[in-house]
Amino acid sequence: MANTAEIQCPRSITDEDRARAQMYQLLGALLGSPPSKELLHGLASLQGSDTPMGSASQTLAAVAERTSPVDAKREYNNLFIGVGRGELLPYASYYLTGFLNEKPLANLRGDLIGRGIKVSDDVKEPEDHIGTLCEVMAGLITGEFECDSDLESQKAFFDAHLAKWAVLFFTDLEQAQTAIFYAPVGSLGRAFMAVEAEAFALQ
Repeated sequence: MANTAEIQCPRSITDEDRARAQMYQLLGALLGSPPSKELLHGLASLQGSDTPMGSASQTLAAVAERTSPVDAKREYNNLFIGVGRGELLPYASYYLTGFLNEKPLANLRGDLIGRGIKVSDDVKEPEDHIGTLCEVMAGLITGEFECDSDLESQKAFFDAHLAKWAVLFFTDLEQAQTAIFYAPVGSLGRAFMAVEAEAFALQ
């Protein structure tokens, strides 16, 4: 899929980790900006299965096939931007404290500095945006950053910055009043975060 599926890995990783990185990158792309025509076309080819993630993928494929870029952009704006604010606020600080730019953001910034990770200058949102956090996780898995990014390091980042709120956010997205295309994105994200949490718990 354009913008997401082809990941350049500085190091050799397993097929399972490549799939994890691709899912994080896909979620990051969909939550960071409205999907392009090419991305919608790629999503329409997703295959399903009898797992929660597979079911969500199948639903997302069906919805993507009948969604235009214009409709997707309108929905994205209603959900995340709005007039004043969108229906959802996709930030760790808001979900964990009820306010924006609070301690979770400061903790994240300290963690990113400690890891030597610099968020792209093109990103205008605070770093605790769910899309940015997904992109950082993808980079940790692929070894994009110079910091230690083994499974233990990935778990530490996930536990500190995603585990306590990501499932709740994706559940809210799944059930949002204005979500049509983004409802199955919420289902997919919720299912994936649950799988990640369960896997990390076994470490």
